[in-house]
Amino acid sequence: MSERLQKAVTLTLTAGYQLDKEAFDFLQTMAQTRDPVKLMEETIGRAEKLLEKPIFINRNLLEGTAGQIFPEREEEVAPPSPVTEARKTFRPYAKGIDAEIKVIEDPTDKMCGTGSVEEYLEYFRDRFRKLQRILRQRMDTRDASSIPEALKAPPNSKVKVIGMITEKREHQQKLFFRIEDLEAEATVLVAPGRDQGTLEKARQLMLDQVVCVSAIKGRNDLLIAEEFLWPDVPQRKPEKASRPVYAVLTSDLHVGSKLAMKDALSRFALWLNGKYGDENLRKIASHIKYVVITGDLVDGIGVYPNQVKELAMRDVHKQYRAVAKFIEQIRDYIEVIVTPGNHDASRKALPQPALPRDYAEPLYEARKIISLGNPSTVQLHGVELLLYHGRSLDDIIATAPNMSFNAPEKAMRLLLQSRHLAPVYGGRTSIAPEKRDFMVIENPPDIFHAGHIHVLGYETYRGTLIVNSGAWQRQTEYQRKLRLNPTPGIAPIINLQTLDVTTINFATA
Repeated sequence: MSERLQKAVTLTLTAGYQLDKEAFDFLQTMAQTRDPVKLMEETIGRAEKLLEKPIFINRNLLEGTAGQIFPEREEEVAPPSPVTEARKTFRPYAKGIDAEIKVIEDPTDKMCGTGSVEEYLEYFRDRFRKLQRILRQRMDTRDASSIPEALKAPPNSKVKVIGMITEKREHQQKLFFRIEDLEAEATVLVAPGRDQGTLEKARQLMLDQVVCVSAIKGRNDLLIAEEFLWPDVPQRKPEKASRPVYAVLTSDLHVGSKLAMKDALSRFALWLNGKYGDENLRKIASHIKYVVITGDLVDGIGVYPNQVKELAMRDVHKQYRAVAKFIEQIRDYIEVIVTPGNHDASRKALPQPALPRDYAEPLYEARKIISLGNPSTVQLHGVELLLYHGRSLDDIIATAPNMSFNAPEKAMRLLLQSRHLAPVYGGRTSIAPEKRDFMVIENPPDIFHAGHIHVLGYETYRGTLIVNSGAWQRQTEYQRKLRLNPTPGIAPIINLQTLDVTTINFATA
């Protein structure tokens, strides 16, 4: 029994359930191509919501869950042994297609914060105004009033207000929130006995998040919550390319670490050049027009405790020279887009400017690249991509219920629902007090791409394809202590004409 399968079975027993034989056989089969732990986590979650909780988890429940979280269109291709260029001529389809790249948003030249108190105030005012405007685009929030107006309403009347959460606490099975707008503040109570959906939404709410509260006016400044309305993204049809051009979405190369997967990266580069894989893989490679790398190109220096013990290169300039050698192997008809991450030699506070030439000069000299800040938004053949390294996912997973490192796409979905890339201010994620909040998701993207977590995960939410692209680094000691089990060496490829996902595992030859 594989380690992941054993972990899935243990998880089931710990949760108080058993697997019948047919369910175990199905789980064993799924474990050959899918993550059995993720499947069991989702299945247990569904079982907990049933009116009558079962003793045994049966095959039907497992199959139903698998159908939801592992759509048939998502296919993983395991690469066979390498093929050399001499075996068959490689004629890339993408070479004959002109690149269509439009930079929609890049914070690099727009940052001007100095850290003054007034800038902190302006930052939060800008965040509130933008998210209030997004919330008011919903039909069910247009009648929301300001907090002062709501507090003037008579007791027991229904009110709606939009506010930023400044405090959250739970006492004797009651949830209390403190919310404020630009004029006043109020206390929101979620009392016991509220419907389960409202309670679950309330528990997912985070500090500094902006939401609309539908409530009953209580005494003084008390509002008794009936429903929480998030900014969220509307259900929509995504834009798609008119031609079958593909983009590789990747991140977290961590070059310079002893644990960086140099062999897997070499196979990846060979594949992009048509020198690795069978006919099917070479056909996929022929359609690659874009390689998008969202941060942590290098491992950096002093980023996490005892990192120096795991470094193969203790000079960040050497690390970027090694990255440049990898990048220059990619054929020039393929466009390479890079943004920084928290391990890169860029400022750590969000938003981050593009990689500075002082450190990453070899990267800029190796070949033509498009270097943007973090976060940035680009259009590729008409398809809009929101590119974000993902540092704040640590805060989401640590504070929001039912989140885990094993399913980063769920945490990314919560960011979309919040319409903000880093809703929690003052957590693990450092955010600069710019006069403008660059982290608000003002327009729903067609693709939301992040990394950082080192675990591959993807799903479609209301028309937006969410992709966390995994990593190219084996598990570090720091990750082991966090019980984070990475899935490195797997590259997700997006067909921009259909938004279908194909994954290729380069971790094994």
